[in-house]
Amino acid sequence: MISLGQLKEIEDLREVWQHEALDFTPWLAKDENIVLLSDAVGLEITIDETESDVGDFHVDIYATETGTDRKIIIENQLEETNHDHLGKLITYASGKDADIIIWLVKKAREEHRSAIEWLNNHTDEKISFFLCEIKLYRIGESAPAVKFDVIEKPNDWVKNIKHNECINATQQSRLDYWIAFNEYAFKNSQFSKNFKRGKPSTDHWMDFSIGSSDCHLTIAQIKQRNEVNVAIYINNNKELFHSFFEKKAQIEADSGLIFDWRELPEKKASRIVIEHSVELENKDKWNEQFDWFIDTMIRMKKAFKKYL
Repeated sequence: MISLGQLKEIEDLREVWQHEALDFTPWLAKDENIVLLSDAVGLEITIDETESDVGDFHVDIYATETGTDRKIIIENQLEETNHDHLGKLITYASGKDADIIIWLVKKAREEHRSAIEWLNNHTDEKISFFLCEIKLYRIGESAPAVKFDVIEKPNDWVKNIKHNECINATQQSRLDYWIAFNEYAFKNSQFSKNFKRGKPSTDHWMDFSIGSSDCHLTIAQIKQRNEVNVAIYINNNKELFHSFFEKKAQIEADSGLIFDWRELPEKKASRIVIEHSVELENKDKWNEQFDWFIDTMIRMKKAFKKYL
């Protein structure tokens, strides 16, 4: 019989981090630690700055969602939530024009949980608020282990209902397609290991990170041509495109795919694309299209990521 230890919570976070700015923020900003928060909130986070200026104040962490341009602020509080930090959160979000706002606390008071829920339900679909509690645990004399408990997060269903009230038939069709794709794709264990859940929208594309801020995967539906495609989208980095192109033969051999290499010299961005003809309006064929997306995306991530 295996002897099991007893899991005990460390109530005082300051046993591990004495000071928010001097101890907790530098700890969280390390790659091996920010990934714990990334996994909890379902976002891939790239740190841009710690103690980043907002007028005369400083936000604890200023970051970007990996593979997109969405800006993130993270405010840390090694104590119960209070009105002061809630006010700072709104001020910093405004000053940094943030899309994603994350509030990390020791304990969330009910009135502040309600405030974050209200903000999620009364802002547009581009803005997301997360309220997370920081938990510390130990088994016996082991080193402390950290867990981030998400207490409040965006209710995308509510936001989509609000958004759907003012969208046209084409936009609704795109949104329905991406919602169906998410529901189908993330039942595939291999796909869910490789990608974080994308956010369905009325755009004809959806972006997915491949672990780099230099490029990301984009999937698209092109109704006019009855076509879907998957692309490596490289923003403002022709050098990266050229480095990929030098390895074109190996990348295509590794992936088993043939790509259209679009440097687009007159533009900042470059794209490496593969296209597939489909019947977009035939919902009975959607799962076949989703299977093509899943297979192609996994192959492309594996083939390109080794050269990043």
